Amino acid sequence: MGRTLENKKEIVAELKDLLSDTQSIFVIDYKGLTVAEIGALRNRIREKGGTCKIAKNTLIRIAVQDDENWQPVQEFLKDTTALLLTQEDIGGVVKEYKKFQKDTKKTELRGGVLEGKALSKTDAEALADLPSKEELYAQIAGAINALATKVAVGIKEVPSSVARGLQAYVDKEGGEGGE
Repeated sequence: MGRTLENKKEIVAELKDLLSDTQSIFVIDYKGLTVAEIGALRNRIREKGGTCKIAKNTLIRIAVQDDENWQPVQEFLKDTTALLLTQEDIGGVVKEYKKFQKDTKKTELRGGVLEGKALSKTDAEALADLPSKEELYAQIAGAINALATKVAVGIKEVPSSVARGLQAYVDKEGGEGGE
């Protein structure tokens, strides 16, 4: 039995609600995946703060038609479509999807949309190479720590160099005074 009109309206409303909190969308072809594999993909994406949503292309088109930011996604809607919706960690979601794709060898990334711009498959995959938010925090903390260490060593070195200078002066004066 097919979906009722009311059921379809609920799906479109749910998609619109999801899109309102989304930073980017990645479109994949999930043909050939089992229910268990789709569940595994959803769990992996959820762990990275994203959502995997499967819906009919027509319902996705209806959900994005009033939002200019998401309209470019329509060019990727064909065959079996799953949307990977990201809230924060865009690179982490794409990395996780690429790991899943490597494990199953069944899905294909078609492209994506970021800030109202369509991303080709290559552009979308390049986002996986970006460091995650946690990695960026670690890099910044490391840089701040290194700077603080250099400042501390520099401050410690000033009295030491003054003391060495005075000692050299005393040695020089002491050496001349003894003659």
